[in-house]
This record gives sequence, structure tokens and C-alpha cells, in this order.
Amino acid sequence: MGVNIAFRPDVIVLDSTRLVNEPLWQKEPVITFGSTIKLAVEVVSTNWQNDYARKVEDYAMLGVREYWIVDYLGIGGREYIGKPKQPTITICTLNQDEYQRQLF
Repeated sequence: MGVNIAFRPDVIVLDSTRLVNEPLWQKEPVITFGSTIKLAVEVVSTNWQNDYARKVEDYAMLGVREYWIVDYLGIGGREYIGKPKQPTITICTLNQDEYQRQLF
């Protein structure tokens, strides 16, 4: 049974050599394999919980190699960006099936 997850990242970098394996790409801009995505970037807004929690799990499950969370307002939870809150970029790099996080 397949899992249907649909996101529209704010920025996405694709591996052009893998687009030939994407069944929908020739007709519409839809990616079905996470391995085609080199980088997904989300810019945090008022629904920051999605970017820090839900999307992290879903992108890792899909096999997206790198995921950036750009929190330019510093509105994410303290458990994600630290205390005091400040603008933060979180770089998530896939290691096995989990992201390793670095905060900048």
C-alpha cells in the first residue's frame, strides 16, 4: 500500500537525471519519488509546527536527502530553535531514515 503525501515546498531542487523515472513529470510538475528531490526548503510561517515536526517526518520517510527549515522570524518552538528565540536555519541531512540537524 503506497503512502500519499503532498507538499509544495517553498524551494525545491531536483536531480534532473532522475526525472526520467518520474511517471507524471512529462505532463505535470509532480514528483512521486523522494530520491528525485535533492533539497526541500520550507520558510516558517504561523503554522511552524508543520515545518518542524510533521514535514520533517514525512520528508525523511520519503527519502528526501536534505531539508532546510528557514525560520527568519524566530517563531518556532524553543525545543526546535533554542532559547532565546532568534532567526534560525535548520539544516536536516538524512542519515539512514532519520535527519541529523544543525542549527545556524
